[in-house]
Amino acid sequence: MMDQSGHGILWILSAPSGAGKTSLARALVAATSRLRDSVSYTTRLPRPGEVDGADYHFVSPAIFAGMADSGDFLEHARVHGNDYGTSEQWVKDQLLAGIDCLLEIDWQGARQVRERLPGQAVSIFILPPSLEALEARLRDRGQDSDAVIHRRLAAARDELLHYDEYDYLVVNDHFDRALADLKAVIHAEHLRAVHQRQVLQGRLRALLGL
Repeated sequence: MMDQSGHGILWILSAPSGAGKTSLARALVAATSRLRDSVSYTTRLPRPGEVDGADYHFVSPAIFAGMADSGDFLEHARVHGNDYGTSEQWVKDQLLAGIDCLLEIDWQGARQVRERLPGQAVSIFILPPSLEALEARLRDRGQDSDAVIHRRLAAARDELLHYDEYDYLVVNDHFDRALADLKAVIHAEHLRAVHQRQVLQGRLRALLGL
């Protein structure tokens, strides 16, 4: 296991579709210095307003498969019939530069990250206030058919079964409160001794007379 002191922290953020993960992640990155959101590769088509290279790297199934075969992904998974993956080299470069990296991935991807980088990721699961609220959010998007919404709700129930694999649980009932909770988690994690030892090395040596 790599010693994380002096390195950025790898964050995993997971949630059922419609729980507000993407909106929370964007607000968190905007409000937190030295935190970057990983841009995943995907085989799905862009939604209205999405920008290649900013929201996702949109690639063909053949290109994605080639990257997977070459071991380029830290994690990859098929979700709702499309493939998603995270560049391992990009993540490692950020962490070595002392920058926190945020991965918005599902429980399958989270398991792969834990296996490839044991003990190096802090994971947070976003819970919706209720299944009824989750369905309402999915319908309010106005992007999916009834069949797709029902499929996403079924997948959400499966996703929720894995909540206990995560380090922190945050309920997105009120956006501002959920965002404040996420900021508190990040702040507290950075105060852990394993991270503070490198940051406070000079101060600790002075205090100890070394």
